[in-house]
Amino acid sequence: MDSMELDHLVYAAADLETAVDALEQRLGVRAGPGGRHEALGTHNALLGLGPATYLEILAPDPEAENPATPGVLGLASATSSELLATWAVRCNDIDDAVARARERGFDPWDPVDAHRTGADGHTTHWRLTINALAGGPLPFLIDWGDAPHPASSAPSGLGLESFHLEDPEPDGLLAGLSALGVQVDVRRADAPALVALISGPHGLVELR
Repeated sequence: MDSMELDHLVYAAADLETAVDALEQRLGVRAGPGGRHEALGTHNALLGLGPATYLEILAPDPEAENPATPGVLGLASATSSELLATWAVRCNDIDDAVARARERGFDPWDPVDAHRTGADGHTTHWRLTINALAGGPLPFLIDWGDAPHPASSAPSGLGLESFHLEDPEPDGLLAGLSALGVQVDVRRADAPALVALISGPHGLVELR
């Protein structure tokens, strides 16, 4: 059976440089450049949270031919603020993981090919499920194949101490997580939220 592990958290913002500056002030480490997602009209910056986990700071790319519109990957909620919008779990065989989730009653949508072009011109390819586009507390699946994992080159110095989900109806959320084969703490709260506790030069910082 394929293993399912937290791969990365997506921190959605209206403007990438503004978010990078703000997170550097809060966390004590400056995010490094990621690249451009031409198909989505977004660009990103990355912060390592461990050997195989990272924080992706994502924003519309103003230089894209068609910059991302609100609604993509949680950006609708980040037009005037910044927040943890969604998250990814890593699998080794995404087609098998999707089939198993569907058998258990949850459809993460079909896997698609994706790519990112870095500042050095190098293009990284991977596959992910397109429920990623909706954002929200249920994760999307990602399969890096033979590509190097982004955490290996992202700036280090931070660690993910804990991660949990909050939701007014945790039972429904737990059913979807179970179908995906993902285990994570889910707590009842007034509104949905992703909550991460990150350690670094400035101590423990909560992002949500």
